Amino acid sequence: MSAPITLPRAVIYDWDNTLVSNWDTVRAALNHALVSFGLDPWSAEEARERIKASLRDSFPRIFGERWTEARDLFYGYFAAHHLDGLKPLPGAEILLRHLHERGVYQAVVSNKNGRFLRAEADALGWSRYFGKLVGAQDAEFDKPHIAPVRMALEPAGIAPGADIWFLGDADIDMECAHGAGLVPVLIGLGEGSGFDRFPPAHRHTDCTALHRVLYGLVEGNGDTISLQTAVETVPTRTIPAP
Repeated sequence: MSAPITLPRAVIYDWDNTLVSNWDTVRAALNHALVSFGLDPWSAEEARERIKASLRDSFPRIFGERWTEARDLFYGYFAAHHLDGLKPLPGAEILLRHLHERGVYQAVVSNKNGRFLRAEADALGWSRYFGKLVGAQDAEFDKPHIAPVRMALEPAGIAPGADIWFLGDADIDMECAHGAGLVPVLIGLGEGSGFDRFPPAHRHTDCTALHRVLYGLVEGNGDTISLQTAVETVPTRTIPAP
């Protein structure tokens, strides 16, 4: 019998492909920059594998010394279109509301520019759920560094630790969780190839599945629930989605 779990003290979320879908706009903005530089656009498969690090970490590798020009092209396109394609993922809002009502501190650590991140949360009416929304360039370093995690927890006066969950869809999220000493929880099939080095502790197919676990935890079985029946443990290596 697996050991039971309790509600975490805090939950930190990744944003894109964890709570919301805005993938097509991100890829379109990147391809706008690539094509403007005479480079080949990325397919959906290439983009899902390669778009994980923040812009300030990834664009110098892609565009070289002219990366700031590419940055401006990307941001110009994205600013004009990012709210048009923004969609909540299944179960995301009910999960946020559930934990908010139970007093669990919630925050976001994303490699999306902080200005766009907060605009999207405002547009969805979700800002009230979060104590802090930390995006790229808000902290001294971006995810997977621990700096944005510490910034996200500051308003609650909470130090990173094993009573905090980090929910994300990619290996970079699991890397961030491991580095900060948080519980890494994978949402979805997993994007990236780094799960052998940074394996998730648990996986849920989406926020709806996780909410069902938590609903049973709070409403059906006191304050604990068996991992054996409620949570799917991820193998050492998770195959990325096609």
